[in-house]
Amino acid sequence: MPELTPKRPAESATEMVQVVLPNDANPLGFILGGSVMHLIDIAGAIACHRHTRSLLVTAAVDGLQFLHPIKVGDLIILKSRVTAAWTTSLEVEVEVFSEETLTGVRRMTSRAYLTFVSIDTGGRRLTIPPLILETPVEKQKAAEAEVRRAERLRARRELELRLR
Repeated sequence: MPELTPKRPAESATEMVQVVLPNDANPLGFILGGSVMHLIDIAGAIACHRHTRSLLVTAAVDGLQFLHPIKVGDLIILKSRVTAAWTTSLEVEVEVFSEETLTGVRRMTSRAYLTFVSIDTGGRRLTIPPLILETPVEKQKAAEAEVRRAERLRARRELELRLR
């Protein structure tokens, strides 16, 4: 059972950096979208693990768009941190940047919001620590997360009804 001591968003902050290699790229020399999605999931999971100290499963991905391509040889930088925590689930924001290795020019290429659910080894949901919101930015991000969550839950109910 994870400890339920409240934590700050900064305690979950994660940064991953790696070089884009040819085996991660399409024939045009840009990283594959699926490779970026894989890295986003990992960066998000690490931030959530830091908050919950529990096993997690990815429940949803919201708002993923690819704004700019990332070339082979560039660095891909992923920054993640928890934006909201509910009873058994939490949301994490993952921002993706490219950095040209020779010039240092950095551009945001993607942003996504992922929801993870904390579980035990039997797959049962676990209660997670609350999130301490101190700054106006943290409070705004949490309020935006509430809106995304309401829409996500509405869409899920609608999908479940259609699949019956």
